[in-house]
Amino acid sequence: MRALVSLVAELVVVNDAYSDVFSRLRRRKTLSLAAEIQWELLPPLTFGTERVVITGGLEPAYEIGGDTFDYAVNGSSVDLLVLDSVGHGLPAAVLASVAVGAYRHARRNMLDLPDIAAEIDEAIAGQFGASQFATAVLARLDLDTGRLRWINAGHPDPLILRGASLVHPPHCSPSRPLGLQSSKPVCCETRLEPGDRLLLYTDGITEARSPEGEFFGEERLADFIATASAAGDPAPETVRRLMRSVLTHQADQLQDDASIVVLEWLTGEEQQLQLQL
Repeated sequence: MRALVSLVAELVVVNDAYSDVFSRLRRRKTLSLAAEIQWELLPPLTFGTERVVITGGLEPAYEIGGDTFDYAVNGSSVDLLVLDSVGHGLPAAVLASVAVGAYRHARRNMLDLPDIAAEIDEAIAGQFGASQFATAVLARLDLDTGRLRWINAGHPDPLILRGASLVHPPHCSPSRPLGLQSSKPVCCETRLEPGDRLLLYTDGITEARSPEGEFFGEERLADFIATASAAGDPAPETVRRLMRSVLTHQADQLQDDASIVVLEWLTGEEQQLQLQL
């Protein structure tokens, strides 16, 4: 049965690149044009090896506009980007497309994080002018040592979940948003421990507000991930349930796009995930 499921999954993934059939079957309603652009821009929502698991989620799925993420695993180095474009709808999706294109171009040219941020900043400023920008976190993790470096461009700080405890990285002043920078940003740095989970997200997660005015918040976010991990839920299911919880908290009426990327380093769950996939 596992061999059959693996074969069917491979056939679906391979043929999805050449046909609209599977995209149509997955949809319950029509995507907005902005959402169509953003979903096509994304890497696979889940990636897993024996050393790292990366999984991400976006909401509202059919109307997402300004939020996006990207990642790449090159040997022992993992690069991550979470980005929130100013505005909504098609203009925000176009800005995000330019930003991700500049990010991939710079990353594939093997530039360091400050230079990658500078190239994205230049692309946004050159194409959209001073009124348009994007907040973002660019991060790079060394899988051999746990060394984590990141640049915060006007974005919510990364969070680290260590066991059931929320760990705030060392304070590091954020730089200006991408498109508004006047100089190369400075990298922040810390060390992950085996089993840590790194959370990169947009403010649509923590600032999701209930009808009574209560924010979803960092603590609720960390508690949700920790509880799911203790229950043995794999990362993709954890993120799926988290996004459902954020929507429920805001009575299914998000006021802003919400996205998150969860990275698990040496958690022991990777082989289990590979078997499930």
